[in-house]
Amino acid sequence: MRHSSRNPVTTLALSLVLTLTALPGVAAEPMEGEDNDPTRNIDNQPPVNGQTNELEVQLADPEKQLPLDELRKFTEVFERIKRGYVEEVSDKELLNKAIDGMLSGLDPHSAYLEPEAFSQLEESTSGEFGGLGIEVGMEDGFVRVISPIDGTPAQEAGVQAGDLIIEIDGTPVKGMSLEEAVKEMRGEPGTTIDLTIGRDGESSPIEVTIERAIIEVDSVRSRMLEPGYGYIRISQFQQNTGQEFRTAYEELVNKHGNELDGVVLDLRNNPGGVLEAAVDVADSLINEGRIVYTKGRIESSQLSFDASPGGIAENVPIVALINSGSASASEILAGALQDQRRAVIMGTKSFGKGSVQTVMPLGDSHGIKLTTARYYTPDGRSIQAKGIEPDIEVRPAELRDVESARRFSEADLPGHLENGQKAEEKSDDTGTDESEEEAQRKDYQLRSALNLLKGMRILTPEKDKAAGTKSEGANGEAD
Repeated sequence: MRHSSRNPVTTLALSLVLTLTALPGVAAEPMEGEDNDPTRNIDNQPPVNGQTNELEVQLADPEKQLPLDELRKFTEVFERIKRGYVEEVSDKELLNKAIDGMLSGLDPHSAYLEPEAFSQLEESTSGEFGGLGIEVGMEDGFVRVISPIDGTPAQEAGVQAGDLIIEIDGTPVKGMSLEEAVKEMRGEPGTTIDLTIGRDGESSPIEVTIERAIIEVDSVRSRMLEPGYGYIRISQFQQNTGQEFRTAYEELVNKHGNELDGVVLDLRNNPGGVLEAAVDVADSLINEGRIVYTKGRIESSQLSFDASPGGIAENVPIVALINSGSASASEILAGALQDQRRAVIMGTKSFGKGSVQTVMPLGDSHGIKLTTARYYTPDGRSIQAKGIEPDIEVRPAELRDVESARRFSEADLPGHLENGQKAEEKSDDTGTDESEEEAQRKDYQLRSALNLLKGMRILTPEKDKAAGTKSEGANGEAD
């Protein structure tokens, strides 16, 4: 992976912390959406040199200094609150709230990070954290579930993407800040919490009891769908997701005993995470060209990431699944695969978070998270508030169980005539596990992706594949 920046002084790893999450206030940990974003290497980071210099220039420029009238207004309001508010309030609390108001009023993702929130930034990328296992954001005064994390108590309790959390342990969420709601949902592992949930299609609220736990999440899971066809799911982007992805692919190849005939890459309900991890996965699948670039007002926000030669799954058809829960870093990956014609994107339109947040430490224990740039796909598309449109739209639908219609037959009639021939023994060796067949039956989008891969396999002659010719649709070049 080649990374270039127009600011030679700063680098992403040492100076900028780019964070990508899904909804307002989605937090450091990818469950209950605190007011911080997944990031890495953020301890004691100094302010970005380029940003500090630009700030100093602005302060030295009389035309860019704050107007005295506005400063007087601020100090007057500050003093009136100090003197007249019904309860005593400290200077520190008022100033913190003023800073928070400045940031939260800009956009849903900018925020002031107090010590507790700031200290949790690294937690999101470690893959281990406490809570229920849900990614959330604030919407119309309620807590909206972006997605439950795979294998967590929330998912096992039936919490679904799109659910609105109305009450927490009987206390209405309306009026709470996202941070307050998250604190209410946290607690000691083994303790329980009662959530009242509103869900589309349900006439009355749903009551759910969930036992809190320490959540250990593997960001990558894989399995064989059928001989020759693999499935890799990325639930979120953590620091090591790129390496985990490559390891998962190699294990599938070893299990099959040969190069795969196709791969389904599942990015559904992936709320995002570490930008570099998404770029790393894309770089594993794309041999050349742009992966993503960012543009903002400050020089240090002008970044670009390019693919490097070599990788995995070369010439192997890929179908990537997305939906409305696919956000941020997962949209970067989907957009790169789509623009570089490396995969067919299937499913429904993604969430549409195309902004980049930079975490700027203020001292050792707090900082700010500021939206500093928009990101763009290789073809120059901004997906902010638009999302990634799939190449093939497939809405989720459970396949109708037709077994009951077939079960009643001539053989079920009382007194039916026997066939008269010895019954043939049926082989159970179909190459597909029964549980896998059941999983695909329930997941129409996954089944559609597998069928598409099979069709692409039929249309791609072996000799072309061996010669390195890319298949139409999967890689964008005609045979």
